Amino acid sequence: MVYNSIRPGQVWLDTEGKRIQAHGGSLLYEDGYYYWYGENKEKTTGKDSIWHWGVRCYRSSDLYNWEDMGVIIEPNTENKRSSLHPTACMDRPHIIYNQVTKKYVCWLKIMTIDGPQTETVLMADHLLGPYKIVREGLKPLGMSAGDFDLAVAPDDKAYYYFERVHSETICADLTEDYTDVTGYYSTHFPHPLPPYVREAIAHFVRKGRHYIITSGTTGYYPNPSEVAVGDSWHGPYTVLGNPHVDDSSETSFHSQISSVFKVPGKKDLYIACADRWLPNRMDVLYKDCERACSLYADPDTATNAEKQKELKALAEKIPFRESLGIGVDTSVADYVWLPLKFTEPDKTHPQGQVLIEWKDEWCIEDYE
Repeated sequence: MVYNSIRPGQVWLDTEGKRIQAHGGSLLYEDGYYYWYGENKEKTTGKDSIWHWGVRCYRSSDLYNWEDMGVIIEPNTENKRSSLHPTACMDRPHIIYNQVTKKYVCWLKIMTIDGPQTETVLMADHLLGPYKIVREGLKPLGMSAGDFDLAVAPDDKAYYYFERVHSETICADLTEDYTDVTGYYSTHFPHPLPPYVREAIAHFVRKGRHYIITSGTTGYYPNPSEVAVGDSWHGPYTVLGNPHVDDSSETSFHSQISSVFKVPGKKDLYIACADRWLPNRMDVLYKDCERACSLYADPDTATNAEKQKELKALAEKIPFRESLGIGVDTSVADYVWLPLKFTEPDKTHPQGQVLIEWKDEWCIEDYE
């Protein structure tokens, strides 16, 4: 099948007719091609303990039709203690290029249910690999590190935005080789506990301003996103609210954003790339999840004992293991790619707004 548009929430096949497997993904543009990479969930059917099958990458010249370039970070099927073993909860690969060392650097989040979350760092001479582990079991700043994003400034300095599990968001400077943190960091968005803690961090820069889009902490069950803006890499950041303005379900259109991509050559086109992790469970799960998210979105919930009691009851009712993606089929997860819309500052919104509106179908060519 040949595509000539983006169709959010619909099954997306590669040029060989297979489901695209690049979840928790990001995009890079290099030498006239777009590269989309992410978690390879082709074997994550929920029938066994396989969480991932490495990191897979795709290539496209138009952002519609994607050629499978293969698994660029292979799973380690021999060593069960390896962070790349298929049963290890490896999430959200992010790759950045170091102009000084001429190396591609990939960070991976490694999650454990009953222990600290750590990072594995790999390096390669080429975008498509092979990648070699240079750090494993890394606890940045001595912290348990959750979802994250990486960003490189025009002066080649790099930054690491991550969820300090489960309390706040950290922005940390990376070392010159991009494989560790320097020790300098700033803290943002402190919250007492999930689901208020922010995760799924996606950073981008527009017209000199820094934006961070995050989700609440409800696992694979979607919730309202939140966007914040600041004037520097370290902020401070001002929360603008939920960008999904016409989403009555309060679930970010049943998805979770993993990255934001500025399309080269376009004047102002930024794409919010999101996963719809559990497309086959929407009608069952979201009856309770939507109510939980509406309570979460209500600012009175944090101080209202009755609302807190209802939220706690819903949290206990919604299957905990399933919310973490354990025992569910994420090999059929879909993608929700939507363009961002920016409004100018006014009296009501002195920082302007970032909006994400639903589109059944849209085209890159419709943007300047």
